[in-house]
Amino acid sequence: MKIGKAKDGDAANDWVLHQLRGLPSPAPGVLGERRTADRRRRLYWSMIYGSFNPRRRRPARRRGDAGYQVLDWHAAHLLAVAVGILLLCAGDALLTLALLSAGAREANPVMAMIVGRDAAVFAACKTALTGVGVVLLVAAARYRFMRVIRVEYVLYAMLSGYLALIGYELWMLRALGTRAIL
Repeated sequence: MKIGKAKDGDAANDWVLHQLRGLPSPAPGVLGERRTADRRRRLYWSMIYGSFNPRRRRPARRRGDAGYQVLDWHAAHLLAVAVGILLLCAGDALLTLALLSAGAREANPVMAMIVGRDAAVFAACKTALTGVGVVLLVAAARYRFMRVIRVEYVLYAMLSGYLALIGYELWMLRALGTRAIL
């Protein structure tokens, strides 16, 4: 192939010729930056827009992407698991208060300190702490904990643990012979 002067008006050949010679020139038809604003500077708009128009459904789009990738689209079953955990957490708080009124003691020393002051604050703290943990686990659901177990399975384990805890608390209420008013 002979590298020579391109014909007049042939922008594609001009661009190829510049590339072969190592000279910087824009690609044909590109005169400058097409974007009017940098999307990365509009954080809140991007968060709101992305909530209603999710795009990122897989962690890595390119081979070079490394590290933690935030997703804005999760599987529907994770919503059901998260809501189930939060509902069981609220039920656990109610059953704990019923057991405490029947004469039981709180085993968790941190929660015992909070429940001794105010029952509503206890229920709110317990639900809020569980909610934050569930949100973080759902955000990381596609990753592996210690490179062994998927975080999604940790959510299933939490759901199973809460089901077992609710069953145990109901058994304790029955063993105390008390019918608590819920």
